Amino acid sequence: MKNDIIVGLDMGSNCIKLIIAQKKIEFNEESIHIIGAVSHPSSGIGKNGTINSIEDAVSSLSACLEKAERLVGIPITSVWLAFNHSKITYQRAKGVAIISKNDGEIDQNDINRAIDSAKSFPVPNNYEILKTIPVKYNIDNNEDVKDPIGMRGIRLEVEVLVCLVLSSQMNNLVKIIQRVGLGIEDILFSGITMAELFLTNKEMELGVAVVDIGATTTSLAVYEDGSLLHFNILPIGSEYITADIALGLKCPITLAEKIKLEFGNSDSDIEIFENEIDISHLLREEKIDDDNNIISKKYLIDIIEARTDEIFNLVDEELRKINRSKILPVGVFLCGGGSLLEGIVKTAKKTLSLPVTFLEPKHVKVEVDKASRPDFLPALSLAVYGGYSENGIKISFMKDNLKNVFNKFGKFFGKIIPK
Repeated sequence: MKNDIIVGLDMGSNCIKLIIAQKKIEFNEESIHIIGAVSHPSSGIGKNGTINSIEDAVSSLSACLEKAERLVGIPITSVWLAFNHSKITYQRAKGVAIISKNDGEIDQNDINRAIDSAKSFPVPNNYEILKTIPVKYNIDNNEDVKDPIGMRGIRLEVEVLVCLVLSSQMNNLVKIIQRVGLGIEDILFSGITMAELFLTNKEMELGVAVVDIGATTTSLAVYEDGSLLHFNILPIGSEYITADIALGLKCPITLAEKIKLEFGNSDSDIEIFENEIDISHLLREEKIDDDNNIISKKYLIDIIEARTDEIFNLVDEELRKINRSKILPVGVFLCGGGSLLEGIVKTAKKTLSLPVTFLEPKHVKVEVDKASRPDFLPALSLAVYGGYSENGIKISFMKDNLKNVFNKFGKFFGKIIPK
């Protein structure tokens, strides 16, 4: 039974989220069912995803894991892990391979050799390669090939996005997972898995971006012509909004978070019927003795709008780097806990001058309502990815061509860390 369990783990600086999926036989075919979604406050993980206390992080993860196992009644032994750290660096590289077969037909071995040759550059000290993501292929003079398997040619070229991470941060994250007795199936960028699982082929062809707003980081994945065009993790997230509220209202950070969640809005154009907000009940919850229980709604919105504008201006700067500012036909899909803020879609539309909506797991049948919330989508995408990847099973409720999507990824830690 335990081998049928697939778990997606998103260790954020504010909250740890786990999605538990299970392989089942339906109509003589294996399929994936989402059977649980749990969260737990995290500690030991600082700004930008940096581990600042292994003991605290282990304690938080252990509590989340215990909650998940109580929920589903099944032991969890390994996870598909998200990695979101703003200190990731990226390098575009090209590799070449001469087709090995006499008939010139390209197979996975040829692709692997081309990708390996693209990684031959010197890696900076203290960094290691986490992922090598193929962006596009060329066969002889045939450019922009998406899937070269089965095609014929003499020379295969590949352009890749090589993602480099600080070895110390990666080692610390792996150590935390090991300390709670878990194996790591793979370490992935959830921004990319969400895009390639939850977007349609047409959207990825025309031009689209997925923006995942976490607590301390915001990831951006841009697709065009069916391939990854750009990816980055920005060192800013929704906790910066909370900090601004705490400073502006001169209140504790925990109270500021509750004010943001209950009364927050990033749209200064909304009609305000009553400008005064009574926060007496929040003061009682926080056991704060303060006679000043009235705040200005307009002032609160102004604080929030300034920071959300900054987040989306940074996203627009990334789009300008690739000449896609204001010209992505499909627009932007939002996800992550930070996207739960009221008015954020309208703010994003104004700042980016693009269509903006929420990302939804269109190709996944989710039976646990919480699992399809914007803040759970990163962990959900990892569990679904893991379910498909293990043994190459077919997922009946997903896109027909997902096998080609998953061929872009390879296991990273599966051979290093025992299950």
